[in-house]
Amino acid sequence: MFSQFALHERLLKALAELNFVEPTPVQAAAIPPALEGYDLRVIARTGSGKTAAFVLPLLNGLIGDARPRVSIRALILLPTRELAQQTLKEVERFSQFTFIKSGLVTGGENFKVQAALLRKVPDILIGTPGRLLEHLNAGHLDLRDVEVLVLDEADRMLDMGFAEDVQRLVESCANRRQTLLFSATTGGSGLREIVAKVLREPRHLMLNAVGELSETTRQQIVTADDPAHKERLVHWLLENETYRKAIVFTNTRAQADRLYGHLVAVGHKAFVLHGEKDQKDRKLAIERLRQGGARVLVATDVAARGLDVDGLDLVINFDMPRSGDEYVHRVGRTGRAGAEGLAVSLICHNDWNLMSSVERYLKQRFERRVIKELKGSYQGPKSLKASGKAAGTKKKKTDDGKGGKKPAAKAAPRRKPAGPALVSQDGLAPLKRRTPAPE
Repeated sequence: MFSQFALHERLLKALAELNFVEPTPVQAAAIPPALEGYDLRVIARTGSGKTAAFVLPLLNGLIGDARPRVSIRALILLPTRELAQQTLKEVERFSQFTFIKSGLVTGGENFKVQAALLRKVPDILIGTPGRLLEHLNAGHLDLRDVEVLVLDEADRMLDMGFAEDVQRLVESCANRRQTLLFSATTGGSGLREIVAKVLREPRHLMLNAVGELSETTRQQIVTADDPAHKERLVHWLLENETYRKAIVFTNTRAQADRLYGHLVAVGHKAFVLHGEKDQKDRKLAIERLRQGGARVLVATDVAARGLDVDGLDLVINFDMPRSGDEYVHRVGRTGRAGAEGLAVSLICHNDWNLMSSVERYLKQRFERRVIKELKGSYQGPKSLKASGKAAGTKKKKTDDGKGGKKPAAKAAPRRKPAGPALVSQDGLAPLKRRTPAPE
């Protein structure tokens, strides 16, 4: 029960109004030490309730009687506009019975309008690093009085190249009393460096191991011959799977646009979302998906973080993501808050090694699936069982039929190797070198 936490009565009233009763595991673990003022580093899967886990303690520390706002008291940094917008909505919901005001600053919006918002000095400022740094450099932003700094999806911010921007903003919040860092993955050396620099004697909370991510989601692979074959598989899945809403992920904007055009041409209600779309189009795509005007969103990884849509229960990886962390965040769009989900990755010969590396990263083996109507010729690299004795070659008899043994055959003369050995794409099975036919 949220009532067990030392939260202000106005926050408990908002939670009751929103029908929040039982805290999720990440909320139960993070809220008490955050209320006590500890710096936290929290790793928890997407859809686990991380936003409330930092917003409620933050609000609790800022709550009080109405007073003139003279400084920004809390800063929340996020990697994408969509996640920042979603976080603003959550802050406003939880603070509805308080005098706390929030503001949003992200790229893609009018710079002068944002400067006017900053002159009103919101208590909580939510934004993306690049645009916040622009306002800082322009003299519109003063972070000296920030009390609480939150880095949400910190690993993603570093992946997107925001390390220097984040460091500059952190340094501008030099007088803060608390820093909360949340992520869905452990990240790499860059994240460890940020943790060492910005957190002071932190509490480390790891709510799930990497292999436990998306445990309510079935994860499958379907092999394909080429991109055109993948397009037919996407169409078949969208026509035959039972789902309410779906996202199809590609690695490039060009492929996203091509696939979107293909789906619209065959009658699917779809939208496309990628970095070249302006803010108006991005908002429209997400709102249509949320409201049911479209059932399918084709997107690059710009949508892999911060997109929380009710009823999103199918994710298709048209292209295999380039890292295990990206796979986790894509698949995390479905199977949220304990709901059932399905993730299908389409695998060509050039995707197999990526897929295998993701399996090793997650310490899982994805379910192999065959769609009979569209079964292609590529079924994955040859395994060890496909050659030699392991392929089921029967052992030759060694007796002569009369109880005696046949003399051992003379060993064939060794041939000089024709060149370096060839191995299959999974690095395991040796491949036979073909001898050219005589001309």
